[in-house]
Amino acid sequence: MKILITGGTGFVGRELTTRLMKEGYEVTILTRSIKSPQKQQSGLSYLEGDPTKKGPWQDAVKDHDGVINLAGASIFSKWSEEYKNAIRDSRIFTTRNIIEAIPESLEKKFHLFSASAVGYYGFHGDEELTEESSPGNDFLARVAADWEEEAKKAQKKGARVVITRFGIVLGDKGGALSQMIPLFKKFIGGPIGGGRQWFSWVHIKDLAEAFVFLLRHEDITGPVNVCSPNPVRNKDLAKAIGRVLNRPSFMPAPGFLVKLVLGEFGSVILEGQRVIPKRLLERGFVFQYPDIHLALQDILIKKA
Repeated sequence: MKILITGGTGFVGRELTTRLMKEGYEVTILTRSIKSPQKQQSGLSYLEGDPTKKGPWQDAVKDHDGVINLAGASIFSKWSEEYKNAIRDSRIFTTRNIIEAIPESLEKKFHLFSASAVGYYGFHGDEELTEESSPGNDFLARVAADWEEEAKKAQKKGARVVITRFGIVLGDKGGALSQMIPLFKKFIGGPIGGGRQWFSWVHIKDLAEAFVFLLRHEDITGPVNVCSPNPVRNKDLAKAIGRVLNRPSFMPAPGFLVKLVLGEFGSVILEGQRVIPKRLLERGFVFQYPDIHLALQDILIKKA
């Protein structure tokens, strides 16, 4: 099977590419600029193009069996109105252009895996959320809902559509931990705000394995939560990081300060959601790292 990945050079994309190639898939990474000759690897190729814009890259879609769409501006920043537009437009336009490139008359099964986020559900306190739960109404939830609706349009062309709602991805080469760990190493790490908000997370290896699982199980369509079955409260995450690094974890970041620094995005960090990967569990997917302490040991000890 030949897969085109948008966002393939990012934190998640790199891990996913490696795992898919190990499984025997051919992977093409769509990148905005091929600045220097890439290391030649069997089964891996690069295609230059900006997925937010129409272009020659779209002609290559028909030569693949599917697209994994990971592209989108990072949400980990202070949200000005201009940046909020970038968050939304980068996701909507990329997805729209991919669907436009899917042939009208498919001669073979075509798979569209479109990333989304557990932020789709909005803020629900301690309520457990599954794929059947309703979307929220904050900015990030509305973006996720619109993004997913755009992806679903590929069904009209006969494509199989899977919406992968990611928890916060934890790994040793980037992501949220890369911003958190330096604080703990400087002895100023701790919970954010009151620390009772839920943190839905996933080890990057489990995320990659989930994609392999979903590619094998072609009958699975629609939304799939890709997160650990054991979300943790923010204060327990801080304790786990401190324990693994042998550092204190009691220096809280006051909620008002988080909002002052991050603006509207601060509310996302201070609220969180308690999401369960119901569909993966029902289909028998086994997480390698379901426990936050084991996940952090694998990531942080290896990194050290």
